[in-house]
Amino acid sequence: MPDSVVDEYTLCQNLGSSANDTLQSHWDSWITESDFQSIAAAGMNFVRIPLGYWSVQLLPGDPYMQGAYSRLATALDWAQSAGLKVMIDLHGAPGSQNGFDNSGRKGDIGWGQGDTVSQTTTILNQIRDDHAAHPAVAAIELVNEPMASSVGEDTLKQFYQDGWGNLENSNVAITFHEGFLGVDAWQGWGSGMWNLLEDTHHYEIFNTGQLQMSASDHISSACSFGQQMTQSGFWTISGEWTGAATDCAKWLNGRGVGARYDGTYPGSSPIGDCDRKYSGTVDGLNDAEKSNIKNFINAQMDAYEKANGWIFWTWKTEGAPEWDMQALLAAGLFPNPVSSRTGESYPPDHT
Repeated sequence: MPDSVVDEYTLCQNLGSSANDTLQSHWDSWITESDFQSIAAAGMNFVRIPLGYWSVQLLPGDPYMQGAYSRLATALDWAQSAGLKVMIDLHGAPGSQNGFDNSGRKGDIGWGQGDTVSQTTTILNQIRDDHAAHPAVAAIELVNEPMASSVGEDTLKQFYQDGWGNLENSNVAITFHEGFLGVDAWQGWGSGMWNLLEDTHHYEIFNTGQLQMSASDHISSACSFGQQMTQSGFWTISGEWTGAATDCAKWLNGRGVGARYDGTYPGSSPIGDCDRKYSGTVDGLNDAEKSNIKNFINAQMDAYEKANGWIFWTWKTEGAPEWDMQALLAAGLFPNPVSSRTGESYPPDHT
């Protein structure tokens, strides 16, 4: 790909019909019905499916390719067949709600300006009308990881309130991300609004202080956060988390952007090396790395189940061993099935 391709927007903008061919092939092959069966066989009961707004409706000037939305309907049927429930997650909103590449377009945060909020509501209503009644759909997330400090807390709260009003009779858990304000920042909000589910994403890798923590410190931090989740005032899940204690995975911080852990991220200083973690396999990790990942995973499972549970990010990767649940399960670093987790201790003892 050209260096200018840093997200789905620039992929489609730069490559046109070639991008369409690439995406159609990806949607047809990357996640299949066998993945849903494997997820269920591993003892899980829930999947979170991210979706860009452009999959539902293109806006003027959008270069995006469509086709993912029709696959969503198929995936819901696969989930029902496997006995899994689904959260449909609006992962990318018009204008970008956080400026991250995972919103579809990296750079400025434009969500909250112009018609972007009303456009988002229209798209959510379309998802509701098309899929909320499907037996597999248990939750709809109004928007993934909005940057409340940029879009404005009042704007975000009004959007959530309006979104709840549009979905309140849909028999789904209406899910809101805490906007990077903190899991307990929403106490006192939402009075009279039922079926609210708070989503918080707990990572311990995106600042230098976290990356410098010992394996024991990571476990302590996760356990403390799990306790904090129980005091949020809502049903609360850790809707994203990882086995990683580094930010080494290839392009985790953006395409062509390095890692803080090894000092290749702009302005950072090295803490350790990213050998075997930048790209590789779980089998390629050394014994100490495997032990640390296993203990960290077990601690986080215990922590988040103090509240209302968790969704691991992500089921499979193209070469990020700390993030690849399918590979972690196969290697025995995740309890398999996950329901076999029975309080096995992990050093130090934080039970």
